[in-house]
Amino acid sequence: MIIGALEAGGTKMVCAIGDEKGNIYKRCQIPTDTPHITMPKLIDFYINEGIDALGIGCFGPIDPNKNSNTYGHITTTPKLPWRNYNIVKTFHDALNVPIGFDTDVNGAALGEATWGSLKDCDVALYITIGTGIGVGVCIKQIPLHGLIHPEAGHILLKRVYNDDYKGTCPYHCDCFEGLASGPAIEGRWGKKAYDLKEVSEVWELESSYIAQAITNYILCYSPSRIVLGGGVMHQEQLFPLIREKVIKYLNGYIDTKNILEDIENYIAPPLLGEESGIKGALVLGYQAYKNYS
Repeated sequence: MIIGALEAGGTKMVCAIGDEKGNIYKRCQIPTDTPHITMPKLIDFYINEGIDALGIGCFGPIDPNKNSNTYGHITTTPKLPWRNYNIVKTFHDALNVPIGFDTDVNGAALGEATWGSLKDCDVALYITIGTGIGVGVCIKQIPLHGLIHPEAGHILLKRVYNDDYKGTCPYHCDCFEGLASGPAIEGRWGKKAYDLKEVSEVWELESSYIAQAITNYILCYSPSRIVLGGGVMHQEQLFPLIREKVIKYLNGYIDTKNILEDIENYIAPPLLGEESGIKGALVLGYQAYKNYS
């Protein structure tokens, strides 16, 4: 079958045509502007491809509850032109195919849980650290929703004692995203992450916040494995620092070999690399097709 996939990010929209086996045959990137400018370009990409379904992994917060009056909407996003925008209805009106809809990071978690580092994990956790910070959770390859969906990029963290940076999040001063996202690194140090690779104090601080968050996720979700993706995690020197600090912060309370003896595999990079999100969108589209049929 032919599936359309969309990884709708706050900076760019990644569009693809593929199938239920994870093969991708065609793709493009479109800048994320206003809905009035961006949506016609996205629809044009899919409209003549003969797709059987469309999967959307979208920046959020979103409403993924099909019983809700605002299902399919992007809700309280700081990207104001997209706030309260019904992206699912717009695509359905134009394409008339089943549509799978979830957060972009739940989509990435689903991609890794289907074909990547999180395959065969009962509880799979995907964290993306880039322009924003998001956390996707899959339980037996089903994305976790609950009241809405996890927004664990906004958990409140304990500040490192000498860090007086105000934070970038417009909602919370001391949340994970506000303290450790790519813009937070640039705001605190005056340079982008890739220009600070050799400055060890940057990564000591960054790893402290990431490890603090991961420690909380281990205690809350009890994940089988954790995958760290996103632009900031291209700084591979972070991985050993994070692993060391997670063990330190847990302080022996979680007594399992996965953490104490095999943490290199427990906290890992994405096997699918930059493809996690778009391949997860293929899975969302396929699931929507099966449920519709």
